[in-house]
Amino acid sequence: MTATTLDRPTLTTPAKTKAPWFDNVGPNWFAAVMGTGIVANAAVTLPFEVPGLLVLAKAIWLLDVVILTTLLAATTLHWVRYPQVARSHLEHPVMANFYGAPAMAFMTVGAGALLLGKDLIGIRPALAMAAVLWIAGTALGLATAVVVPYKAITKHRVQADSAFGGWLMPVVPPMVSAATGPLFLPHLPAGQWRLSLLVCCYAMFGLTLLASVLVIAMIWTKLIHHGVGAAAAVPTLFIVLGPVGQSITAAHNLGEAATPTYGPAFRAFGLLYGLPMWGFAMLWIALAAAIVVRTVRTTGLPFTLTWWSFTFPVGTVVTGTSGLAVATGSTLLAVTAGILYVGLAAAWLVVGPRTLGLLRARV
Repeated sequence: MTATTLDRPTLTTPAKTKAPWFDNVGPNWFAAVMGTGIVANAAVTLPFEVPGLLVLAKAIWLLDVVILTTLLAATTLHWVRYPQVARSHLEHPVMANFYGAPAMAFMTVGAGALLLGKDLIGIRPALAMAAVLWIAGTALGLATAVVVPYKAITKHRVQADSAFGGWLMPVVPPMVSAATGPLFLPHLPAGQWRLSLLVCCYAMFGLTLLASVLVIAMIWTKLIHHGVGAAAAVPTLFIVLGPVGQSITAAHNLGEAATPTYGPAFRAFGLLYGLPMWGFAMLWIALAAAIVVRTVRTTGLPFTLTWWSFTFPVGTVVTGTSGLAVATGSTLLAVTAGILYVGLAAAWLVVGPRTLGLLRARV
C-alpha cells in the first residue's frame, strides 16, 4: 500500500453524502487542533513583542479548545455509531500513522492553557487542565510510538516507495511531551518529583529523536529513488520539520528548566544541539517548499487534510528559533522567527477556511 491512498475520499477528503459528518471522523482531523494551537502558543515564545498579538493568541487558544471539544464529541459519536469503521483506521497502513495527532492535539491545547489560558480562567484551573491533557497526550503518544510501528512491521504491507511524512506522526508525540513537560516543573515539589519529570522528558526526547532520524532517512531515500509520489502526500514533507523544530524547542526548554546542578551543561546542550539542527531545518524548509511549488506548477495540489502539515511543523520551528534567539541574543534568529511566524499565520488562514469548506460539504 503506497502513500497514494491519501487520495481516497473516505480518509482525507470527505465526499458529499447524506450521512452524518462524523460517520468517518479519523484521527487526522485532530491536525486542525495542532495547527490552530501552535499559532497561539508560538506567539508567546517570540523574542519580541507585537502589540495586540497576545490578545489575539488568547482568542485563538479559546477557538482551539472549542475545536478539540467538538472533535472529541464527534469521535465519540463515530465510535458509538460506526465502530467497525473506527477500528479499521488503526489497521489502515496510512491512517494508522495519524493516531499521533490526537496525542499532540491534547498537549498543544494543554500547553496553551498554561501559556495563555491562565490569564482567562485562572492559574489553578489552567494547571489542572494542562496536567490532564499532558498526561493523556503523553500516554497516548507513547502508545502510538510502539503500536503503530509494530502494526507496520507485523501486519501492514509496506512497499519500497511507501515512505512519506506521515510515518513520523506516531513517533513525534513524545518529543512534544518533552518540549511541554518543563512547563510543569515550577509547580512540582523540589527534589525527586522535578528530577523524575526532567529524566522522563529527556528520555522521550531521545526516543523521538532517534526514531525520527530513521524515518527521515527512509523519506529521503524514497524521494531520491522513487520520486515525489502522489500530489496529495506532498504537503506531508513538511512533517519532517515537526521532530526537528520540536527537538530544538525541547532542548532549549529542558535546559532552561534543569536543576542548578545540571543547568549549565543542559543549557549548553540546548545550543550545541539546537544551532546545527536549526541549519537542517532551514535546508528542509527550502527543499520541501521547492517540491511543493514544483507540484503546484506541474500537477496541481488538491486540498486535503494533509495541508495542515503546513502549520504545526512550521510552528515548532518558530518556537525552536525563538528559543535559540533568546538564548543567544541573535538578531538574525529573532528576525527569522518573526518571518516564520508570519508564514505560519498565513498558512493557517488558508488551511482553516478550506477545512471548513470540507466540513460544510458533509453537513
